[in-house]
Amino acid sequence: MNGVSSVTSSSNYYSSIASGVSLQSAADGAAELAISEAAEVQVNSYDVGSSNVESAVSVLNIEDAALEGITDYLQQIRELSIQASNDTLSSTEKAAIQEEINQLKEGITDIADTTNYNGISLLDGSEDDLNVATDGNGSTATVSTYNSTLEALGIADYDVTGDFDISDIDAALETVSSMRSETGATTNSMSHISAYNSMASYNQSRVLSQLQDTDYSEAVSEMKKQAVLDTYKLMMQKKQQEDEKEKANIVFQ
Repeated sequence: MNGVSSVTSSSNYYSSIASGVSLQSAADGAAELAISEAAEVQVNSYDVGSSNVESAVSVLNIEDAALEGITDYLQQIRELSIQASNDTLSSTEKAAIQEEINQLKEGITDIADTTNYNGISLLDGSEDDLNVATDGNGSTATVSTYNSTLEALGIADYDVTGDFDISDIDAALETVSSMRSETGATTNSMSHISAYNSMASYNQSRVLSQLQDTDYSEAVSEMKKQAVLDTYKLMMQKKQQEDEKEKANIVFQ
């Protein structure tokens, strides 16, 4: 049994040095292994949470860029509306301005209808807000989806060839600005969550490293010590065998 034990011990040292991991099994430290596994679960949870947050930030960036495009269209519509307010323009000239406004409105519709992430519509009002799992402990954050269609903005029937109120465009601009403000605030929140996850993962990884990583100088020293002990045991076994053989020869004589 002693021989098997020494071989196993030497094998463990070699394995520990080769792999760089001191906890090969529960036999190497049951309590330490349990703590190590719990730390590893936490590290994986924070890393997955960070990945989820990165996806959420991608959604937010897409939303913000799209809303910026809608803002540009609305500002152009407002400028054209001011131009159309001039009574010196003929009905034909106002109709031409309205045609340009219609094209800008179509641009808003295209953005609202086509802005999506992985097939999830973000700006047409058809999807609920998105819940994001930010870690493995049940923490979540919400990424809002919006309705930036012409109907939702209140300008579906906006027409400068008749009576119109430019405040309708101002209200639409305010609505989109509010959406962008919320998007920006959520992006900042996600950045804080990502930073926390990175720090938490790093700290847990340090704990994991302290528990699992091999202390090479100690491992080599113990391996050499075990090798000396193994050599000594072999010498003792050989001496014992020689003594027993010599006794046997004396008996036969």
